[in-house]
Amino acid sequence: MTTPYSCILFDLDGTIVDSAPGITATLAYMFEQLGKPIPTPSELLRYVGPPLLDSFRDLAGFSPEESARALGIYREKYLNVGAYDATQYPGVGLVLKAVHESPLPMSLATSKPETPATLILEHFNLARYFDIITGASDDEVRSAKKDVVAEALIRLEAMGADISRPVLVGDREHDVHGAAANDVPTIFVEWGYGSVAEQAGSVAVVKTPEELKTLLLG
Repeated sequence: MTTPYSCILFDLDGTIVDSAPGITATLAYMFEQLGKPIPTPSELLRYVGPPLLDSFRDLAGFSPEESARALGIYREKYLNVGAYDATQYPGVGLVLKAVHESPLPMSLATSKPETPATLILEHFNLARYFDIITGASDDEVRSAKKDVVAEALIRLEAMGADISRPVLVGDREHDVHGAAANDVPTIFVEWGYGSVAEQAGSVAVVKTPEELKTLLLG
């Protein structure tokens, strides 16, 4: 096998699964429960991918206290209902299976908390392909992408993986920037939620899972 990488990190939302329906529906419920106007569908889509607490601050303008209350409402609804309102992108499971069957170790690296991230992977029978599942901490103290990527690398190294040539697969600019903060290149997937402008700084852009598989495994 000829590959330029020694280990692989995978984003979840917009990369492995289309989780937008469950996330946006849960957000709409949360805004309603808070007695606030519900953003438009296109505005809600901007929340998909980045850490929620950042989006509550930057997009909704919530105070820390409002954000904490909003997160509590969101989390309860999402864990029970919204997490399962997602669709696996066709062909991505085959890429994960191929990496799993290769010598390359692989970790999830998502800004979604680890509990719902694990539930989603298990729901689609994909958790078995990962050596490590790394996400935001459930209290979201660790949620910035750069911190998630750093934690994934720490966990991979602890299991004896070669982390000298890592790569992240993602679909948003915060994936690119968070990986870059750890000197990790990003392969940007076009089937996710990111715009063309968000591809800036990635080392490659792929249109299909088959292209991704070729880049990762040669």
